[in-house]
Amino acid sequence: MTKVITTGNFKGGVGKTTNSVMLSYTLSKMDKKVLLIDLDPQANATDLLLTTMTNIYKKKPDFKETLFEAIKNNNPKEALINVKDNLDLLPSYSDLQNYERYLYDNFSDDYSQDHHLTNFISEFKNEYDFVFLDIPPQLNKFTDNALVASDFVIVILQTQERALKGAEKYIEHLLELQDDYGLNIDLLGILPVLQQNGSELDLDVLQDATESFGDNNIFKTHIKQMNRLKRFDRTGITDNTKDIHDKRIHAIYGDLIKETLERINIFDQK
Repeated sequence: MTKVITTGNFKGGVGKTTNSVMLSYTLSKMDKKVLLIDLDPQANATDLLLTTMTNIYKKKPDFKETLFEAIKNNNPKEALINVKDNLDLLPSYSDLQNYERYLYDNFSDDYSQDHHLTNFISEFKNEYDFVFLDIPPQLNKFTDNALVASDFVIVILQTQERALKGAEKYIEHLLELQDDYGLNIDLLGILPVLQQNGSELDLDVLQDATESFGDNNIFKTHIKQMNRLKRFDRTGITDNTKDIHDKRIHAIYGDLIKETLERINIFDQK
C-alpha cells in the first residue's frame, strides 16, 4: 500500500528539500518505486534531481507539461519525469506559484480546496510504494494540500531555536487540520539535521525538542553538517562506492531509511 509522506517545517533553509530528495533517492535504490512531487515554486528539489539526471545519468528530462499545466488539465502523467530506475518526479516550475489562485478560482470552500491534491494523485499514486511531497515553509494551500494528502509527516529540525519554533507551529497546524477534516495522518518523527559536532547550542536545542515532542518522536538517526550534501546541488547526487564521502552519506541515509521503515511498521501494526 502506498505511503504518502510530507517533509516540512515552517522555517525555511532547514534542509527540508535535501532530505526529501535523499529519502526518495535512497528508497529507490532499495527497489522501492518512489515518486517525489515538488510542490514548492522555488523548485529546489526539481533542480537537484534534474542536475542528477543530466550530470550523473546523462539523461535529458522528457515531459510534456509543467506540473501546474497538468493540474489545470487534470492529467498528472503528462508532467511525470523518470529520473532513474524506481524514481519519478513531478517537477515544479515558476508557474506553480499560481496554484493557490487556481484553487480559489475553481473551488468554493476550504474542504474542496485543501483536498485538491488528494484527488489529483488518487488515480496513479498506487503505482508507487512511496510518494514524497516537498512543500514551501509557509502556512498556505500548498502546505494544507500536502498534509491532507499524506499518511505521515516527517518534521525536519535544524538544531537552532527558530527551527524548533517552526517545528512546534508546524505540528500545531497539523493537529488543527487533523481535527478539522478527521485526517488519518501520523507524525512519523522529528528528524534533527545540520548538526555541528560538539556544538553546545545544538545539544541544547535537541534537549528542548525532546522535552517538547517526547523522546520517542525524535529520530535516533541524525543528519550532521556534511559538505558533500551541499556539493550535490552543483554536481547532482553522486554515489561512488570508492569515494569515502559518498559512502558516508549514503550509509547514513541507509540508516535513516531503516529507521523510517521501522517507524512506519509500528504505525501499521496499531
